[in-house]
Amino acid sequence: MATDYGLELPETILTVSQLTAEIKDLLESAYPVVWVQGEISNVSRSLPGHCYMDLKDSSAQIRAVIWRSLASRLPFPLRDGLEVICRGHIEVYEPRGTYQLIIEQIYPKGVGALELALRELCDKLAREGLFDPNRKRSLPRFVHRIALITSPTGAAIRDFLEVLRNRWWTGRLWIVPCRVQGEGAAEELAGAIRLVHRLTDRPECIVLVRGGGSLEDLWAFNEEVLVRAIVASEVPVVTGVGHEIDVTLADLAADVRALTPTHAATLLSPAKEELLQEIQGLQKRLWTCLRHRLEAVRTRWETVANSRVFRRPWDRLHTLAQKVDEYQGRLVRAFHRRLDEAGQHVRLLAAQIESLSPLAVLTRGYSMTWRRADGQLVRSAAQLQPGDELLTRFHQGQATSRVERILDEISP
Repeated sequence: MATDYGLELPETILTVSQLTAEIKDLLESAYPVVWVQGEISNVSRSLPGHCYMDLKDSSAQIRAVIWRSLASRLPFPLRDGLEVICRGHIEVYEPRGTYQLIIEQIYPKGVGALELALRELCDKLAREGLFDPNRKRSLPRFVHRIALITSPTGAAIRDFLEVLRNRWWTGRLWIVPCRVQGEGAAEELAGAIRLVHRLTDRPECIVLVRGGGSLEDLWAFNEEVLVRAIVASEVPVVTGVGHEIDVTLADLAADVRALTPTHAATLLSPAKEELLQEIQGLQKRLWTCLRHRLEAVRTRWETVANSRVFRRPWDRLHTLAQKVDEYQGRLVRAFHRRLDEAGQHVRLLAAQIESLSPLAVLTRGYSMTWRRADGQLVRSAAQLQPGDELLTRFHQGQATSRVERILDEISP
């Protein structure tokens, strides 16, 4: 195909969109996964939460994007000048005809691998319950036996001992020297914890202290062997590792975490001034309670002393004596009344008995006759025989007689 200028053109001519699409296919298929190292610059965050930045080195730069789903979960802030290592894929942004790196993972250079390993180990130990707060033990109010595990030449031991010296602390201190940095330090620290348990006079707590440093310097306190030794310890463990912002796995597993070695010594020894103020406060509360108690007793005593029973103690006795006299008079009257009623009843019974007595019949002219031989009462003449001796009792006196004869009929 010829043009007005006499140039010979190919039959296939690509549009900008077609060319960009072919470049997109080539680049994205050629770099589905890529690792890039560089320095962050021109970092910005959009309203939806996506992060945009440039990755550069001494001679080139590339545009990079972190979508909101990852940007919201980054454990460290993105800032200009930060050296990072990124994993992602290449994407061509067709509206501008530029290519950019879509970041899927990002780590600070030199720390990223350690942080990743630390995060994975932390999740593993947390799932096992090694960081459970319910497992942790509290310290005694006053600790008198301390086992200090640290480097004998570091600043941490000097700071710890200086604080103990200036505060109110008395007791025994065992210093177990060991390395706190470098290869094998974690195993040495764990062995020191086990060694403390072999002491005859077992300490009341174990203290692990170390000064500040980088993540690599503090790595011994992030190793699994030390964490498990802390959890298995029968003695409460206190850690004071690094500075306030440094948090190791040993801190998470310890019964008590101090921010620094100095803070650890502070937790184990009360300040003289604070203890004196506490004692003075308790003394003041004691005197206040005693005064209130005395005032309450005095008030009660005055109330009792002013009561009628104490002002006129004989009134009660006189009242009771009067009641006794009344009860005595009522008792005597009731006794005599009961005695009279009983006497009347006895006389009535006696009269009834007297009326029924056969002796009473004798007063009316009758008599009683017995046979002297057998003492049988004679009720009929048929019981007698001539010659029987009889004993007859009258109203007054008695007489003996002999039967001469027995008459069938009674003569007038």
